[in-house]
Amino acid sequence: MRAMVLHHQGPVDGAPLRLEEIPVPLPGPHDVVVRVEACGICRTDLHVVEGDLPPAKMPIIPGHQIVGRAVRLGAEVASLKEGDRIGIAWLRETDGDCRYCVAGRENLCEAARFTGYMDDGGYAEYAAVHEDFAYPIPEGLEPVHAAPLLCAGIIGYRALRRSGLQPGGRLGMYGFGASAHITAQVALHWGCKLYVMTRGEGHRALSREMGATWVGEAADTPPEKLDAAIIFAPAGELVPRALEALDRGGILALAGIHMSPTPSLNYERHLFYEREVRSVTANTRQDGQELLQLAAQIPIRTHVETFDLDAANNALARLKHDEIQGAGVILV
Repeated sequence: MRAMVLHHQGPVDGAPLRLEEIPVPLPGPHDVVVRVEACGICRTDLHVVEGDLPPAKMPIIPGHQIVGRAVRLGAEVASLKEGDRIGIAWLRETDGDCRYCVAGRENLCEAARFTGYMDDGGYAEYAAVHEDFAYPIPEGLEPVHAAPLLCAGIIGYRALRRSGLQPGGRLGMYGFGASAHITAQVALHWGCKLYVMTRGEGHRALSREMGATWVGEAADTPPEKLDAAIIFAPAGELVPRALEALDRGGILALAGIHMSPTPSLNYERHLFYEREVRSVTANTRQDGQELLQLAAQIPIRTHVETFDLDAANNALARLKHDEIQGAGVILV
């Protein structure tokens, strides 16, 4: 099969991914092999490729927003059949019996494994996953639009829940890329007002088009206090600004897996009146199931730009430089 393979981490502008012919993965007893139709491009892929995240497996095939058809099943697979359309997300394995898994917090499992980082992902013609971590994808949802839901959507949804936002509330969004433009649709469905702070006129234009109440530059102050805020950009310097924009009792959720250093905080200016900061670590399968159900109900419309498999380096470079409006998707 063809795959874009990373042998050494480095700047994406140097095209570190190489197109190679490698064997199709073989399924374990409970695994399903998927013929990849589409794979979303995520900023986490960029962190893996460029070394913001330490190497976990080399060489590695990135990509963890995978949609495809099951083409081969392990001998003991019971929940799927050949031809099913399924999705593969970032979280691909947990031990299932640690205190976090038992408490419904499997995203914190210390034995968790992640697609496109610890095991090969979807920048390839085929990928494999355990049946328990495969998401059924409705037939009416096109692969190119479903793929961004499997990380950008799921993580944004978890960040929304972590922010404590209530229907009708005021939500601040810092950054407006793939994850934010999906999360915004959920918040608007809940009757919330959106205040978007982001760099790049293209991102600001998209947020206005989608119904934001107010739109400004990344460092601007919204015109009224916020009930909740989410930082999607990997920019630690935004944390104090976002906290200052919160109303009393407001919660700031940090949606990224990686963030630049956060400046020191002043207790009275940033945290007093029971303002909170909450990080987001991966997702649970329940997050994914709930988000996919909402996607069908609302329905969520993903704005996508598509790329060929051999253009993955270029796609990641464009993501790095904020040149993709909405979500980038590799069509395999």
